[in-house]
Amino acid sequence: MDVTDIAEINRRTIEQFRAGGEITGMHRDRLLLLTTTGRRTGERRTTPMMFHTDGDRLLLIASNMGAPRHPDWYRNLEADPHVTVEVGDETYDATAVAATGEERERLWSILTAAYPFFTDHEAKTERIIPVVVVTRT
Repeated sequence: MDVTDIAEINRRTIEQFRAGGEITGMHRDRLLLLTTTGRRTGERRTTPMMFHTDGDRLLLIASNMGAPRHPDWYRNLEADPHVTVEVGDETYDATAVAATGEERERLWSILTAAYPFFTDHEAKTERIIPVVVVTRT
């Protein structure tokens, strides 16, 4: 699948999510829209992605399907952790920061137990896959 295909899938997913209906090939209750600020352009960028809850926090996995580099959305929030989250019927501002040390390891264990395919992504890359903690501001 090339970048054009992914961009089109993301565009359609964002449109379907915001319309409130079913989302082709995805579970609506496991999906959110994350809007970051482009680190080079300063433009707002919205990315659909799956999430996992941890109390009142949301967890995101920057696996990029095991690619050698972090996904663009992650690189954007490294530069500016202030994000907008759309989940369910809600939209709110939040801070998104990568977990580190023991917390990252604990969260990674929870995530890979719930979603074993992330261990496949981990096996494909030499980088540490970030676990991002999203907290409402």
